Amino acid sequence: MFTDSHCHLTFPELAGDLPGVRTAMAAAGVTRALCISTTMEEFPAVQALAARYDNFWASAGVHPDSEGVHEPSVDELVAAAAQLRVVAIGETGLDYYQMEERKGGRGIADLEWQRQRFRTHIRAARHCAVPLVIHTRAASDDTLAILREEGEQGGAGAAGGVFHCFTETRAVARAALDLGFYVSLSGIVTFKNARELHEVAQFIPDDRLLIETDAPYLAPVPFRGKLNTPAYVPYVAARLAELRATTVEHIAALTSANFTRLFPRVAAS
Repeated sequence: MFTDSHCHLTFPELAGDLPGVRTAMAAAGVTRALCISTTMEEFPAVQALAARYDNFWASAGVHPDSEGVHEPSVDELVAAAAQLRVVAIGETGLDYYQMEERKGGRGIADLEWQRQRFRTHIRAARHCAVPLVIHTRAASDDTLAILREEGEQGGAGAAGGVFHCFTETRAVARAALDLGFYVSLSGIVTFKNARELHEVAQFIPDDRLLIETDAPYLAPVPFRGKLNTPAYVPYVAARLAELRATTVEHIAALTSANFTRLFPRVAAS
């Protein structure tokens, strides 16, 4: 019934109790999940998880915040994307959030490695015609600019994809939609103080909306601050149903259909 379009089941917080995670998912009606890679070192475990279970799929990529890890080439990403049940490239993008505090005084100008890594992922996705999973935090202008520069403006040849765990403004959402991307909302949309995101949640068209947990992080209300799991994605759907004046069943159905449409390899596998 529900699809978690973005979770990290190989992270240690969840990997140690995968049978329990899967049991909880089934009980909550969460029938599918996309397991996300954040480094190439992690990718074999992510892909193996998807290959083992017929309701999991995998992505291949390196998170923009990952440092001191293997830097993949276009060819390496293309080869990874060709493996069984890999349906996306990412997560990739840019993360400028509190750079000086988090990165030892370095500023945005020092993050050219992030921007080049992002371009590599975009080129790989275009080469093998699979969607991108985009992470952007405090970096929306550069994220959108690089996508445009790399030809991601919709139409023939574009990889497309999803802006995951969206926390930006309505204007950024509009720009992402104009480039042909989907927008995925996480447990943050259940937070009372996320008023601007509530407006975004009402704005996204039915045919471009996804839901996710980003587990093990960002648990929705009433579990905020606790360990997150794909079993909690119905709480995201329930809050969206309230904001969009519809039913949770409608949100579950349309977001699951959107997931299948965005990631055509899901239907083919």
